[in-house]
Amino acid sequence: MAELLVGRDFFVKALKEMQILIEEQRDHLSKLDSEIGDGDHGINLSIGFREVVLKLESIEAENPDIAGLLKKVGMILLGKVGGSSGPLYGSFFIKAGDNVKGKYEVNFPEFCGMIVTGVKAIESRGKAVVRDKTMLDAFLPGVKVLDDELFGGKNEIEIFTDFVDAMKAGAESTIPLIAKKGRAMRLGERAVGHKDPGAESAWMLMEVFLKGLTEVAKGLTKATY
Repeated sequence: MAELLVGRDFFVKALKEMQILIEEQRDHLSKLDSEIGDGDHGINLSIGFREVVLKLESIEAENPDIAGLLKKVGMILLGKVGGSSGPLYGSFFIKAGDNVKGKYEVNFPEFCGMIVTGVKAIESRGKAVVRDKTMLDAFLPGVKVLDDELFGGKNEIEIFTDFVDAMKAGAESTIPLIAKKGRAMRLGERAVGHKDPGAESAWMLMEVFLKGLTEVAKGLTKATY
């Protein structure tokens, strides 16, 4: 079987799909945020990803590698997305390509490494841990799956499906938690019973990557988009 490889165009397409997803889920994410925060998580992400897509063509014209593309995307999110999600998602994309600089194509282990590096940037920026009721309650269980399964015999799509499933379960796990970070922390026990909006958007965005990887796997005769 041909090696699963994804090129820069894969990330461009995924970013466009993320923007569509956020538009579809904007009200849902903002409603979750209204229950424990400012109520603008979906709106803020919508503003950020609209700007990303608006500038994608000019970024592509500059011909950056994958790392350069994602760094520019992260800087846009950092500047346009309000609240804590801007710095956190901005850091994720800025740092995700650190270990693949100069590359226009990556294999599956490299791709997973990008996710792990991005999550480490979120950890560093947010100073949160599992059970703090943040997006890391989704990301960190997912990263553990990648660490446990990457070289364990499963195929790429099975691994990344398990990754997204673990993230989704992690988002659900925030419902009974008391928030220990962000504005929701002010609510104390009143935050119990509500899902963290950042954890929800996190698994949804990573599911976009899963859908893209699945398409690549179906067309392995071409290897990339």
